[in-house]
Amino acid sequence: MHDIDIEMVEMTLDVVKYAINRITKTNPELGKPKTEAELRTLVGETVTNKGIGGEKAFELFRDVLVKATVPIDHPRHLASVPAAPTRAAILFDLVTSASSIHGAYWMEGAGGIFCENEAMQWLVSLTGMPAPAFGVFTSGGTAANLSALVAAREKWRKDPKNRNVKGLMITSSGAHSSIKAMAKVIDVDVLLVETEDAMSGLALQKVINGLDTSERARVFAIVATGGTTNAGIIDALSGVAEVCEREQLWFHVDAAYGGGALAAKSVRHLFNGIERADSVTIDPHKWLFSPYDCGAVIYRNPEEAKEAHSQEGSYLEIFKDEGAHGFNPSDYQIQLTRRLRGLPLWYSLATHGTEKYAWAVEEGIKLANIAGKLITEHPLLELVREPSLSCVLYRRKGWTPNDYRNWTYENHEAGFALVTPTKWKTSDGYETVSRFCFINPDTTKQDIIAILNSMG
Repeated sequence: MHDIDIEMVEMTLDVVKYAINRITKTNPELGKPKTEAELRTLVGETVTNKGIGGEKAFELFRDVLVKATVPIDHPRHLASVPAAPTRAAILFDLVTSASSIHGAYWMEGAGGIFCENEAMQWLVSLTGMPAPAFGVFTSGGTAANLSALVAAREKWRKDPKNRNVKGLMITSSGAHSSIKAMAKVIDVDVLLVETEDAMSGLALQKVINGLDTSERARVFAIVATGGTTNAGIIDALSGVAEVCEREQLWFHVDAAYGGGALAAKSVRHLFNGIERADSVTIDPHKWLFSPYDCGAVIYRNPEEAKEAHSQEGSYLEIFKDEGAHGFNPSDYQIQLTRRLRGLPLWYSLATHGTEKYAWAVEEGIKLANIAGKLITEHPLLELVREPSLSCVLYRRKGWTPNDYRNWTYENHEAGFALVTPTKWKTSDGYETVSRFCFINPDTTKQDIIAILNSMG
């Protein structure tokens, strides 16, 4: 199984040929899902006692299975928060896997961790957080948010009176679903500031003031959002920071999606106050053109994160010995075993430079504004709200939720585009609307026009 033979050489050539072909495609096939039964019929049993051979397995993936997936970098994939990894980042993802480096401890992964830290230093600089602020790469925004909230809870629990108390954190109703989910993981309660727009410091303070003494004593963290997934809304970070400082609460900013916009001069001011956070989440695999999976968590005081996450074990002692001295990523987030997820970002940054990254992010913002103008000019369409970051919410006049659903499936089945509906809260309840999220600089004005015109 580990032998180097002619079959392995041929398989390697096939894989590299596929990778080159895929990387050089700017408009890949927009695949669509099939049922498990359909896929089983097409490929049969793939894991058998004797194996089916690498050539056969690769053939099944290339000719059948990959066509039942949706490439996240398709220029007309505008659903959820898509991604558009650079070719350089994708290539170095191959190198990262081929290098077989364990990225938990400096002793094993010094050279790779050094590269990750170079990329991390750039991310930290985007936030404006002062020294000694630093961070570590995670599997994504969920793991980053969890790591930050664990650090916040453990700091709060250092006070003996909080050790047997169930914590309470406050966030907005527009916060990402992972915040509520991670609250369950760490067994704390969540209180929401109800708003469909940006959470303000005033609204947050009002909610805190409304708590009774016992409830107030349970509050350990405030989570603001730096670009909501649904609409690109940025909370009033300076106002929230003032409340957190006054109330002595941990201030976390979930900028998993919107954090990429910190590189864009046109909107950087909207994030003023993020530099006052205790922790920040940014996902390079969203708007900083890295392949999945790559998130990041940054701490104002990394030592607080280390106290919460550092693992002890007799077999781990050597890795923390003076002779192995260096930055150990496992000390700052929830995972021990980890791949060097930040390497593709480092290589892409080193290849293209940070100015090119700023340009690419600005392109997403520009596309959102173009879409907003086209929607305003279209007789059958109207904006739900003004574009924010790279998100655009709009409605097709006269359409029902089923109309949006059917339109989505029709375009997807045709291999044309993937644009999905969402819901927006109004005075009458929740309205089904359509949504764009622009990440890929390969998306064109013509793509937008064609999608809008497909609505009739």
